[in-house]
Amino acid sequence: MRLIFLVLGLFLAATVADAASVPFWGAKAPVPYDTLTQDLKPGEFTWAPEIAPEGPILVVVSLGEQRAYAYRNGVEIGASTISSGKKGHETPTGVFHTFLKDKDHHSSLYHNAAMPYTQKLTRDGVALHAGGIPGYPESHGCVHLPSEFARRLFNAAPLGMTVVIGDPQTAPADVGHPPLLVPVDAEGAPVDTPRLAATDDYRWEPEKSPAGSVAIIMSGYDRRAVVLRNGIEIGRSTIAIDDPDVRLGTHVFTMKSAPSGNPETAEGAAQQPRWVRVGIAGHMNSADQSPDPEADRRIHLPDEFLYVLNAVLAPGSTLLITDEPILESTTGVEMAVLSSSPHDAGDAAADD
Repeated sequence: MRLIFLVLGLFLAATVADAASVPFWGAKAPVPYDTLTQDLKPGEFTWAPEIAPEGPILVVVSLGEQRAYAYRNGVEIGASTISSGKKGHETPTGVFHTFLKDKDHHSSLYHNAAMPYTQKLTRDGVALHAGGIPGYPESHGCVHLPSEFARRLFNAAPLGMTVVIGDPQTAPADVGHPPLLVPVDAEGAPVDTPRLAATDDYRWEPEKSPAGSVAIIMSGYDRRAVVLRNGIEIGRSTIAIDDPDVRLGTHVFTMKSAPSGNPETAEGAAQQPRWVRVGIAGHMNSADQSPDPEADRRIHLPDEFLYVLNAVLAPGSTLLITDEPILESTTGVEMAVLSSSPHDAGDAAADD
């Protein structure tokens, strides 16, 4: 018994020592919510989740500003200073889903360095986590957050949260159901879901991943839409684009709410889901051009595909529109389009 208590005592001492060895970065409490983001000093942040207590969380990271913005249901609930990847270790731009959360994570590459409140974005180790905020990019690719902001975001955010990383920051806009996702008849009225025809130019296999978060990726280059659930492809379709020689830009839509009306009534059928839209300027070849907010109106999918697709959409679903290639057979500059991995997948990647 004495030996057991001795071992327990040593274990507790080691645990306390390990906790004490973890650095604390940045402010210990948020500054007033009405503080202008550009006035935040390195390590400072705002946080007011009570403004929007429910709904999907979307994080937008602006590399040019060295700021991160947290939105819930399209309402900003917090903003923070960050430190992104330094030269030679630049943080990738793109759209990501968090696939691993680890409150006490340590780097497997950089001398077991502490990475508290890790939310992983990529298999090669890019993550949101608490880290140094010197006022300029200094990480090895991760997005460093103040410790207290990282803790609060970690506790509030679900696994599978959407994270948008771009150069300039673009505030999300509240929008209706994107027109390209609305199945209607020739008169523009919603119609019932028909049975699928074997000759349709798409495939739909939802049984490959029966439940989980849904992400739709649409490529202007490939003229394809790919549907992922928990990172597993469950559907694919051709798309048609009006004025195909005009760039679409990069757009991210996150569903914030489902229709609340009775779909069997005319009033209820007219109510469409609400979405939050972010256009990413400075992504890949778009320079600093502001993406056309009406670009989604130029995209058309087969009606039958829309019917089955709409049936799996729920708050938190993500739609990404891009000009870049997404199919495995295409070649060109490697890019992060949308990173989404099964939640139970292992993690052996190197870390910042």
